[in-house]
Amino acid sequence: MPTHGLLLVGHGSASDDSRAEMGAIGALVGAALPEVAVGVGFLEMTDPPAGDVLDELAGVGCERVVVLPLVLLGAGHAKSDVPAVVMEGRGRHPGLDVAFGSPLGVSYELVGVLGRALVASGGSGLPLLCIARGTSDPDANGDAHKVARLLGEWTGAPFVHTAFTGVTGPSVPDALDVFARLGYERLAVGFWFLCTGILIERARAEIATFSARTGIDIVDAGYLGPDPRLVPVITGRYREALAGGPAAVNCDLCAYRAPWPGLGDRVGQPAGVGHSHRAADHRRH
Repeated sequence: MPTHGLLLVGHGSASDDSRAEMGAIGALVGAALPEVAVGVGFLEMTDPPAGDVLDELAGVGCERVVVLPLVLLGAGHAKSDVPAVVMEGRGRHPGLDVAFGSPLGVSYELVGVLGRALVASGGSGLPLLCIARGTSDPDANGDAHKVARLLGEWTGAPFVHTAFTGVTGPSVPDALDVFARLGYERLAVGFWFLCTGILIERARAEIATFSARTGIDIVDAGYLGPDPRLVPVITGRYREALAGGPAAVNCDLCAYRAPWPGLGDRVGQPAGVGHSHRAADHRRH
């Protein structure tokens, strides 16, 4: 049996398709790392809970496990909730070496996956709307705008805007109205999401309503999905953590370090505290 394990931690979704796609990503990574026991767990809404999967990896004889946040934006889940999974796991398995790895973040490879999808779908040269999952973390929301700009550079977009599916704004309908007010008759949309889910489905319904109301044609390039081109990024994060490298989560602008307006109580807050998705709350006892 493998002595090394890799736990990929996703947010979780009420969508069965989302869980299936996360499982497909795990299978791709497992095929690329045949000597490693690869498991997929979740923070909420989807079973199995990440803590249970960590227990399973320990139970099959793994001596060292890397825990990776399988998320794109380094918000509270990557900075607090997944580290809580690591700390709780260390407490339950004192003889197990549990390392924390970096979230996927913003990389050339991942931007390239969505950029090429935009080009292939006919989005080159069109104004672009990048839709991301909204967070309460200013740094993570800033990264979403960075992704939008990078995608715009990739596709030659004359205008780039960013929308969020919740928590923060602008919302998808509000962002789409900007394109209408600017007089565009056609635009491209790309989702900075790893997998499908309720949020993408809702955003697509809002896009369809907008298109029917305005007559504006919208090219939907989709989201990243279980693409084999994701695998080198994930395995790279795994090897970085295995080598003892620091997690690549921005601390300079992090709400746990910088007192952003309205978020000052987060500064210095312990991992797993003050969030609605604490790892311990989702574990089955």
